[in-house]
Amino acid sequence: MFSGIIEHQGQVSAARRLDRDLDITVQTGMTDLALGESIAVNGVCLTVTSFDAKGTATFFISSETLDRTALGRIDAGHTVNLERAVTPATRLSGHIVQGHVDGTGRLLAVREDGEARHITFTIPARLRRYLVEKGSITIDGISLTLNEVGAPGEDGCDADTFRIALMIIPHTWEHTTLGSLKPGDAVNIEVDVIAKYVESVCQYR
Repeated sequence: MFSGIIEHQGQVSAARRLDRDLDITVQTGMTDLALGESIAVNGVCLTVTSFDAKGTATFFISSETLDRTALGRIDAGHTVNLERAVTPATRLSGHIVQGHVDGTGRLLAVREDGEARHITFTIPARLRRYLVEKGSITIDGISLTLNEVGAPGEDGCDADTFRIALMIIPHTWEHTTLGSLKPGDAVNIEVDVIAKYVESVCQYR
C-alpha cells in the first residue's frame, strides 16, 4: 500500500523489451532496497527483481501491466515518480493508494494560475462514478485533489471520456514528473479504492 506522496524521482537507465514484456533499470537514489519489495513506479506497484548498493534497481513489467497502464511509453533517459510502500507508522499525507491502475488518461492542457498550474486531463468514462469534486485521485502515483469533474460528452470530450481539472502547487510541479508532461501524454490513473468498495457493498448488499 502507498500514500501517493512521491519520495524520489528516478532515472531510467535501460528499458529492454522481452517479447511482450519489459524489463527496466532505474537509478532510484535509494540505497537500502530489499529484493522483492514493492515500489510504486509512476503509480504502478512493481517488484524489485535485482538491485545494487548504489540504488540501481530492476523491475520486470509483464504484458498484463503494459496493457493496462502507461508504462509502455517508458524508455531510457525518462524520469519516473517513485514511492516505497507505507509502514504502520507512516503519516498518510495523501490517501490510500494500492498501485493497481484502473485506467490511463491523457494530459489535455496546462496553464499558469499565479504560482500554481491548472491542469486538465481526459480519462475513461467508466471511471466517472468513482470521482467527486474535492475527492482524491492518483495520477502517475501522485495523490491529488480533484477541483473539477466533468461528464462524458461535455467540454469537447466524446462519450468514452470526460475531463478533470486539478490545481498543482509549485512543490508538486517541481518534485514530480508532472512538469515534464506534454499535451497528449498518457498517464496512469487510480481512483480512490474506498469508492470502489462502497459501490460493491451497495451492489451486493
